[in-house]
Amino acid sequence: MPDVKELTVGVLGGTGPLGGGLARRFAAGGLTVVVGSRDAAKGARIADEILADVPGGTVVGTDNAGTARQADVLVVAVPYEGHAELLRGLAGLLAGKIVVDAVNPLGFDKQGPYRLEVAEGSAAQQAAALLPDSRVTAAFHHVSAPLLNDLSVPELVLDVLVLGEDREATDTVQALAELIPGVRGVYAGRLRNAGQVEAFTANLIAINRRYKAHAGIRVTDV
Repeated sequence: MPDVKELTVGVLGGTGPLGGGLARRFAAGGLTVVVGSRDAAKGARIADEILADVPGGTVVGTDNAGTARQADVLVVAVPYEGHAELLRGLAGLLAGKIVVDAVNPLGFDKQGPYRLEVAEGSAAQQAAALLPDSRVTAAFHHVSAPLLNDLSVPELVLDVLVLGEDREATDTVQALAELIPGVRGVYAGRLRNAGQVEAFTANLIAINRRYKAHAGIRVTDV
């Protein structure tokens, strides 16, 4: 795995549960982190909260555009409803950068979570279409936000599936995942395979609701 300790990682949507949890764990792993939000003041507030949990960390908060400018690698952790609009507006700032799409296009009704249809096939493929000059990958779909945000949990025993076309980019994302104690990054194919990975999050939510758990996944014999 490549050495990623010198990278600055930005989280677009870093004020949400998943984005904030990833920012918190990356900061605890020694990375420089930029927390992005639609509102720069909210990004700064969440950054201060993370610094209270990670004394000595390097964390700043700003708006999503500022995050895109400052970071080397960007994790997209926004609700699916705002996914396309956000990326379309940041395409120029994200050119040449590794973009990690962690968005799950899901709907919810009385029967529980279900997959939403995406014209491009998946949120990750939509990101690739909107960001033709970026190195788009997909990862972090199946990580429990409550566990990420609770630093009293020493290890998260799970695998992070990483997808993408660019081997160097997927290796980098695997290495980022493995900065989280207990986590292993596993290459899981090209972006055309991202749809079923995103959709499986609905199954995990159903499992967690039934068993009152924070389930993840493990790939055997790897």
